[in-house]
Amino acid sequence: MILGKVIGNIYSTIHHPFYDGKKLMAVEKIEPDGSPAVGYLVAVDHAGSGPGEVVLILDEGNGARQVLASADGPVRSVIVGIVDAINEEKTP
Repeated sequence: MILGKVIGNIYSTIHHPFYDGKKLMAVEKIEPDGSPAVGYLVAVDHAGSGPGEVVLILDEGNGARQVLASADGPVRSVIVGIVDAINEEKTP
């Protein structure tokens, strides 16, 4: 699982039929403290997220297909949750 911050919507007029009715989001990877991590993802939104929200992303094709109930969908990353808070405990 990856933490990320939604930075925008992705729109396309021509796409694979699998993506009909699905919302694609651009997501910047972040560290648990909220600072930017290296990279970004394009993910199908399955949680109803929007720009500015911190989300939890499943970035593994087979798991993403299971979440979206598609045995052969061309998908790798899916937003599976919106994060309300992160409680990071420091160990000595």
